[in-house]
Amino acid sequence: MSTNVNLPALGESVTEGTVTRWLKKVGDSVAVDEPIVEISTDKVDTEVPSPVAGVIEEIFVQEDEIIAVGAPLARVGDGAGASAAPAEPAPVAEAPAAAPEPVVTPEPVAPVMAAPVVVTPPAPPVAPVAPVVSAPVVPAAPVSVPSVPAATSGTPYVSPIVRKLAHDRGVDINGLAGTGIGGRIRKEDVLAAGSTPVAAPAASAPAAAAHVPLSVSDLRGTRAPMSRLRKVIAERAVASMVSTAQLTTVVEVDITAVSQLRDAIKDSFLAKTGQKLTFLPFFVRASVEALQAFPIINSTVQGDDIVYPGFENISIAVDTERGLLTPVVKNAAGKSIATLSAEIADLAARTRDNKLTPDELSGGTFTVTNTGSRGALFDTPVVFLPQSAILGLGTVVKRPVVVSSNGTDSIAIRSMVYLALSYDHRIIDGADAARFLGAMKARLEAGAFSAADLGI
Repeated sequence: MSTNVNLPALGESVTEGTVTRWLKKVGDSVAVDEPIVEISTDKVDTEVPSPVAGVIEEIFVQEDEIIAVGAPLARVGDGAGASAAPAEPAPVAEAPAAAPEPVVTPEPVAPVMAAPVVVTPPAPPVAPVAPVVSAPVVPAAPVSVPSVPAATSGTPYVSPIVRKLAHDRGVDINGLAGTGIGGRIRKEDVLAAGSTPVAAPAASAPAAAAHVPLSVSDLRGTRAPMSRLRKVIAERAVASMVSTAQLTTVVEVDITAVSQLRDAIKDSFLAKTGQKLTFLPFFVRASVEALQAFPIINSTVQGDDIVYPGFENISIAVDTERGLLTPVVKNAAGKSIATLSAEIADLAARTRDNKLTPDELSGGTFTVTNTGSRGALFDTPVVFLPQSAILGLGTVVKRPVVVSSNGTDSIAIRSMVYLALSYDHRIIDGADAARFLGAMKARLEAGAFSAADLGI
């Protein structure tokens, strides 16, 4: 008896997914709940397990093909009906790399740029496979992990998260024996192999004044198709810029009072909540209070109407190997600094580990992006529909500023930050933006967060 493995529902708004990698091939044995294929959607990447034990008899959808929710992915049975034809999806994925110069040779251009068509033309040559094989881990390139040699040397598949962990811990994946199914290298394998050596260089790095040269990326001179998530982000960004009138207003805020409060309570905050106290929850709390006072910033456009939600759902931009994702803190009004800190940390961690549900990535009414965490003074973030505004947080910098006290000016060292609000000028005027940012500025510069506000 055979059983079809169908693409399960992955969230209310998810209707289809893209097969990014088969973990099993025709003829392979599988156990109940053993992952057999990786699926990418516009919200999450996930593995689909087999509902029954048996043998993969047939694979219906090849790598890089799109499949609707509920459609069959593969058939699992006792092995008697196994079909050898689609057993090896890998050569199909390698087809676009027939020419040694993928950027110049015309044949691979169309398949690479249009991911769903990649699987159609068969091509026997398997020469340089870097453009296609590295596609699922394109976002991991900045950490300079040698993904292409690993994929072509027979090394078991390594997920982007495990690959980055190995890079951060200085573990050579090529020489690591995996304990997962089929020899897959798991997070536990990397942790066990890199349990000792990484701390010393990290600890000495801040003290070293010498310049550390950047690693050269393996992606230089290659070509790779966009991941499904990257294509969705690109389409949404263009649609938002074309459909809305966007501009940005920037204010400078003295957050010395918040900085001093944070320094005074960070140890007790960590002891009581288990969370390190950062500036981010203060900014989120101040933005939620300002959104309640100026709901036009939290509004959306529907036809000729402006819709004002009765809640504030804050999307938090999280940088991941797969691209920028925005998990949502639901009903943020009234939540304390401690609660916001815990929810943001939890959402960010599960976003990077690819453990979010699609519903946790939807429903946001306003976005906060902390580009200052990478040292940027400020930027002009893009508003993504259906939201009407996004707040960019710059890095906090100590510098001399003019301070007025009792009519006397003096120069003092203060903690300063830029807040940049991008907004849809169709419904939000510059005065609206200035009022919103002015309210945030006053709240943060006062630094008057009570025990109830802090939640400790």
